[in-house]
Amino acid sequence: MSHQLGHQDALVYVMVMMSAVDSAMTDRELERIGRLVRFLPVFEGFDDAHLLHVSQECTALIDGPEGLDIALEVIREAVPPHLADTAYALAVEVAAADHRIRNEEIRLLQMLRDRLGLDKLTCAAIERGAIARFRRP
Repeated sequence: MSHQLGHQDALVYVMVMMSAVDSAMTDRELERIGRLVRFLPVFEGFDDAHLLHVSQECTALIDGPEGLDIALEVIREAVPPHLADTAYALAVEVAAADHRIRNEEIRLLQMLRDRLGLDKLTCAAIERGAIARFRRP
């Protein structure tokens, strides 16, 4: 495959995929993606103006034949092992943005975990942290 991404673009792909997997990219999810890209150190030096282009590129890829599988492989190739848990945490953040995790999102999290070679305990800890952060009073 000739499609090569840098790690920052791949992390954006993770978030866009999670937002799109249930066929309903909500404003809350899109706002969360923008906020994470502007705030997190892993995106230091990332051009905000590039975010829309990367998001559209990801959407076009996953809309194509076998798009989800291809996108997951592109992400696996672009995300270095030391950022695999970061990629998973970003996916969880976007999934939790609307305070409801759908079956499609759970399945994508499982696929991402497997593709990135993350262990279940690490993923459970990331998920538990999100539950604590997004809990309502």
